[in-house]
Amino acid sequence: MQNIRDFFNQKKILEVETPLLSYTSVTDPFIASIKALVADNKSYYLQTSPEYAMKRLLAAGSGSIYQITKAFRQGELGRFHNPEFTMLEWYRIDFDHHQLMDEVDELLRLTLRTQAAEKISYAELFQTYLKIDPHHATLNELKITATNCGLVIHNDIHDQDTWLNLLMSHCIEPQLGFERPCMIYDFPASQAALARIQASSPKVASRFEVYIQGIELANGFHELQNAAEQRERFENNLQERKQQGLPSLAIDENFLAALQHGLPDCAGVALGIDRLMMLAAKKNTIAEILSFDFKRA
Repeated sequence: MQNIRDFFNQKKILEVETPLLSYTSVTDPFIASIKALVADNKSYYLQTSPEYAMKRLLAAGSGSIYQITKAFRQGELGRFHNPEFTMLEWYRIDFDHHQLMDEVDELLRLTLRTQAAEKISYAELFQTYLKIDPHHATLNELKITATNCGLVIHNDIHDQDTWLNLLMSHCIEPQLGFERPCMIYDFPASQAALARIQASSPKVASRFEVYIQGIELANGFHELQNAAEQRERFENNLQERKQQGLPSLAIDENFLAALQHGLPDCAGVALGIDRLMMLAAKKNTIAEILSFDFKRA
């Protein structure tokens, strides 16, 4: 932890602290928030990441910042998951996602003594490992590829991203990052989350993920600055939550107001400290490096 702080201090990146409790949380249907308390007739949630609050600081003129904080997610418990976990998140003014990948690589070489990372686009990754074009493959082609990988799917899936995520998590991820870290960039535009979308053909999101020994370690974006587009994405998330029968959440208006005020051009990344520690200590589960994992908390 001291090495990590020294890394940022040497670059003159400011350490910040933001609230763990907020009146709302992420609208992403695949992330479950934990409701912590009710005050003044409002529900407050433990934050799944400090992203929204840190971007409010960026919009207020903080300059490049980082934070090491606790984050919380409902129902995430397993070999690489704990409902309470430690996250390192940082934002660099005037960086794109490629420049930030280089800085993540620099941090990994310091903390894990890794070799320089391999960098490969999402499209090249699927073509290399599965011989398909993820941006243009039909649902039937994706289903056949899954079957050829040994996946047995009992449900009818009519969504391309669901198929791509299944192929990624079950067929590709376990093979990544064993000789050196693997950084995957330029995801499908439909998987942009809070990343900006490039005016390319096909359109891709300026997003990257980092893998070591088959484990996802970090997720980063060249950050979206457009408040109207971000609101539309949140509203689409809420519609999807409704279709899945998930609880509705208020859109974070404080965050959107910050975007409207003006988020500087920046790139940001979230990295799992517990997984980093597990890799550094050569352990097989994060429970082995936590003082007290969830089952013993």
